[in-house]
Amino acid sequence: MTPEEFRRRGHAVIDWIAGYYERVESFPVLSQAQPGQLRAALPALPPEQGEPFEAVLSDLERLILPGITHWQSPNFFAYFPSNGSGPAVLGDLLSSGLGVQGMLWATSPACT
Repeated sequence: MTPEEFRRRGHAVIDWIAGYYERVESFPVLSQAQPGQLRAALPALPPEQGEPFEAVLSDLERLILPGITHWQSPNFFAYFPSNGSGPAVLGDLLSSGLGVQGMLWATSPACT
């Protein structure tokens, strides 16, 4: 992935996440999926070639969203009040983007 494609796809992912946050309360809080439902919706073998990026976002909508508990929903009243936020997602993105390995001081003094 070139830096320009990364930039373009990154914007698309941020837009998708922001859109999800805008509509999260419209989803059933708890998953409506039945055991084995997601597996049955997937191909038996992984694709030989990567799918278009738009297909990945479509799979998120069609397959993943119905199969998760929507912890960020204002209708979810259990366990924890929230486990993510816009600032937290951006922090994760920065951390992942740097790819720091902080197992020892010598590997990354700013991380340890």
